[in-house]
Amino acid sequence: MDKPSSVFASVLPASAPEFKEKAAADLRTLSSAHRPRELQVKGTAELSVPADRASVRVWVSSSKESVNDATNSVSRRLDYILQCVRQHGVKDEDTLIHKFLHREGDQYLMNAEVNVTFSDSTKMVQACSVLLEKLDKSVAIGHPHYYHSPECLSQLRRRVCASAVENAKQKANDISELLGQTLGSPHLVVEDEVREIQNDLNNDSEQKTFTNLPLIPFMTAFSHVSVTFSLKDGLRKKVLFH
Repeated sequence: MDKPSSVFASVLPASAPEFKEKAAADLRTLSSAHRPRELQVKGTAELSVPADRASVRVWVSSSKESVNDATNSVSRRLDYILQCVRQHGVKDEDTLIHKFLHREGDQYLMNAEVNVTFSDSTKMVQACSVLLEKLDKSVAIGHPHYYHSPECLSQLRRRVCASAVENAKQKANDISELLGQTLGSPHLVVEDEVREIQNDLNNDSEQKTFTNLPLIPFMTAFSHVSVTFSLKDGLRKKVLFH
């Protein structure tokens, strides 16, 4: 017949101070032993780009005793305007035409407005100069309105974020060398802040003369990122650097 076995155990009260202190120390030791060696840095960048679109309004009008004469006179000049802007790189979908015919006494007045969007400000200036030279007083050209296309702004945001990350990586390389560490791969990249500021340089004024051109406005983007890298060798602690 087997002899009965006995188990003896002694449990410290949960309230014992020495037990709490020992448990806390063990937890800190365990946490420190399993904590990854990391380096966290912050990077910033600032980039500016000029407006990549210029919108211009062109007006023509004609007053004749018959409807056909008024419309034909305006149509001929409209054809020349469209031909001119096409020769300067403007696509058909970037032109918008509005016509309005009304009568004033015995005269029929035809008004037409062409809204043209250029993707090259230099060609815009050239095209408008040609129209003023060839059509003279029979045409009026408004003040150009500059703006940034959605594609331009999207590219700016990507570039400034990538530049901030690159600056953070360079900073991390410098710090790791200073600490005698080997920089590992990034564990986490967070864009903490991104903001944009546009300088409106005379862009709100609307004039019916193609003179005193405004300065092309710029959009400036700022990006702030936090990047956490692993450290392959050296101190077993997390270094924070701002």
